[in-house]
Amino acid sequence: MNEPILWTDPVRAAAFTAWLAPLLPAHQLRAETLRPASADASFRRYFRIDSAAPGLGSCIVMDAPPALENCAPFVQVAGLMAGAGLRVPEVLAWNEAQGFMLLTDLGGQTVLDVIDPAQPSANLPHYLQAIDALVAWQLASKPGVLPAYDEALLKRELQLFPDWYLAKHRGLTLDPAQQTLLDNTFNLLVAHNLGAASVYVHRDFMPRNLMVNPGGADQPLGVLDFQDAVYGPITYDIASLMRDAFLSWGEDFVLDVTVRYWQKASKAGLPVDADFGEFYRQVEWMGLQRHLKVAGIFARITLRDGKPKYLADTPRFIGYIRATAGRYRELLPFMRLIDTLEGVEAVSGYAFGRV
Repeated sequence: MNEPILWTDPVRAAAFTAWLAPLLPAHQLRAETLRPASADASFRRYFRIDSAAPGLGSCIVMDAPPALENCAPFVQVAGLMAGAGLRVPEVLAWNEAQGFMLLTDLGGQTVLDVIDPAQPSANLPHYLQAIDALVAWQLASKPGVLPAYDEALLKRELQLFPDWYLAKHRGLTLDPAQQTLLDNTFNLLVAHNLGAASVYVHRDFMPRNLMVNPGGADQPLGVLDFQDAVYGPITYDIASLMRDAFLSWGEDFVLDVTVRYWQKASKAGLPVDADFGEFYRQVEWMGLQRHLKVAGIFARITLRDGKPKYLADTPRFIGYIRATAGRYRELLPFMRLIDTLEGVEAVSGYAFGRV
């Protein structure tokens, strides 16, 4: 027996039923199979429903209240990704005014589900598939199509860290010297990251949002959760992939996959730095910005949206932040500030600078 769909708003429940009714015969959907599929960190919910239509199997229904979620970017980016040759959900029906959408189903198994953290090399085929998808996506890039990942957006994202993680989650107030150091570090990160060439950026490109193809390991991965895509630093998505919010890899594996991406991107003519060492530095600085943002977002999701499970990964973000800041001379004062705020006693010789 399927788990029932729960609604807190009976008016929205009635609107959903009325919207779905004509789609049932049109796509040979079986109403009795409607069941929860997943939820994410936003206000969107996903249901799965079986279909008797040849080649369809099952479909995904998105419930995205229009007052809280805008589905238009999802539809736009799905079209861009499909045009780039990526495997993404096809929009079969969309009620824009009510925020209901019927999509093709890419399956229920993410790359994160099948990864074995204990055997990095065994997971390389999945990461090579991810690289293929990422390069294809970046090669399709055109300016002026997606929102710019500009200085204002980068600074808004960074501000989530002091506003939500430090102030609201940790209950900390920075003194004037600490605030100045934080501001200077943020300005340094933004300036550095804006120096990278711009391409299409998925903005959450990681195993949790990549779907295993039921056709086998040699088939392309599916891509989900792309509605926040922007036009910005080419370093962002590879940083997101290898410095995962939900999974940690050793430096050897991170370097191996990042080198493979850099080689493939270079060969494809993408604007990555000609020197891998400099490119890796750019990836790390971009990853630092992302981890600060994500720590703030996960605190906000917990405190504002009542979803506490996300904060369980906070130690991973703080570890990323400390490790990256500790590798670069310009960021050492920031690492010491994080140590102070986190109550970590600095270990002599822990950090080393790079020119």
